[in-house]
Amino acid sequence: MCRERLAGMHKPGAAPKKNPELYMNPAIDTSQPTTPTSGGDAFGRVRFVLVETSHPGNVGSVARAIKTMGFGSLVLVSPREPEVLRHPDAVAMASGADDVLAAAVIVDQVDAALAGAALTVAMTARQREFGPPRLLPRAAAARARQTLSGSGEVAFVFGNERYGLPNEVVERCNALTHIPANPAYASLNLAQAVQLVAYEMRLTLLEAAPDAGANIGYAGEPATAEQVEAMFGHLQAGLEAIGFLDPSNPRKLMTRLRRLLARSGLEREEVNILRGIAKHMLMAAQNQSGPQADR
Repeated sequence: MCRERLAGMHKPGAAPKKNPELYMNPAIDTSQPTTPTSGGDAFGRVRFVLVETSHPGNVGSVARAIKTMGFGSLVLVSPREPEVLRHPDAVAMASGADDVLAAAVIVDQVDAALAGAALTVAMTARQREFGPPRLLPRAAAARARQTLSGSGEVAFVFGNERYGLPNEVVERCNALTHIPANPAYASLNLAQAVQLVAYEMRLTLLEAAPDAGANIGYAGEPATAEQVEAMFGHLQAGLEAIGFLDPSNPRKLMTRLRRLLARSGLEREEVNILRGIAKHMLMAAQNQSGPQADR
């Protein structure tokens, strides 16, 4: 979220104002890196707004939910527990997302939470007589992606665990979404609902930036340029040793191999595997030439 739009920030160590516009949570544990994102800056322009949340543990769970999907912007509107961001239950349920809690913002009014957002999406289980039609989370995410394709910001708004969002907040938003859960048992807790929306948002952003899809799943330590160059030298020597590469004209093949491997975004472990292959090619060539030399 663009923090500049949220004025009146409470500074850690200073006494809160009587009626602050908002304040930042005093640092909990910011030793961890900030939430990783992929797909450009779009992830940083999506915020998750919780209105009048009752249970501190749910706030921590939401922080964890959005961090796992690559987001980090969390805004609370008038939470029932004033010190919710430092509450032991919130910290415990964040389970490593302390950086999201530490960066979370608390505001008194919904308007402040939605400041600067071009698209505001309310999560509501009820079809309203007036207002925009409800979208499935995937459709809402697709609409959000259109907003993010420019320089706009997006806010997803979630209500109190028991009562949901009041009508005036829903009317303040310009889109609605709902989760089509089992009608016979549609009981989702707050963090689950946030997780589903964040997941759909992540998928649609990754689809919009296919190169970011490489960040899905396990990603090892990337290889340095020096490691890659050493690997290519080793690989070229191995290919020459087995007669696959003409040492007098290696340029064409090695250029193609560089292009091929560059597309994969090599990790250090992968470089080590390729060097292991090159090593065994050299060993095989030596073993093959040894008996011939003895004859």
